[in-house]
Amino acid sequence: MGWIILAVLVALVLIVIGMYNSLVRLRAASESAWADIDVQLKRRYDLIPNLVETVKAYAAHEKGALEAVITARAKAMSAQGPEAKAVAENQLSQSLKSLFALAEAYPQLRAVEAFNQLQGSLNQVEDALQNARRYYNAVVRDYNAKRQEVPTNFIAGWFNFAGRQFFELTETTQREPPRVQF
Repeated sequence: MGWIILAVLVALVLIVIGMYNSLVRLRAASESAWADIDVQLKRRYDLIPNLVETVKAYAAHEKGALEAVITARAKAMSAQGPEAKAVAENQLSQSLKSLFALAEAYPQLRAVEAFNQLQGSLNQVEDALQNARRYYNAVVRDYNAKRQEVPTNFIAGWFNFAGRQFFELTETTQREPPRVQF
């Protein structure tokens, strides 16, 4: 009889360890996925000053649009967490759209090879960023679902596994892929 009780206790401990480890793996995956988003955002932030300088050379009198991009970039770089990052990124995307719309008015700018290369690089970064966001949200979905499943929800509560926020776009226009066209 003693062996049966011991076997049941060992089995319960192993089950709890398995549930705990699955939560740890998913939490680590969500942190890694968030780091991937940060890498893509950094690439995006690094392209923006070059883009602004290129536009400035041909449209220096459009100071307001250029400053809006610089300000939005600074806010996006300093934002912390998925929700604040999403809001800041939406503002940055809107200011970049204004900058590209401004470039439409300057045909000589569209003919500059450096501008076209920056545009292509920005499109590549936007695609990579979209993929990173999608992966992050999928991992967060799995993690949050695992936290709420019975009996894992008890383990999550006991060990303070907090829920994660999705990286959601707040403006409906942002749900469409960026379209930069010259």
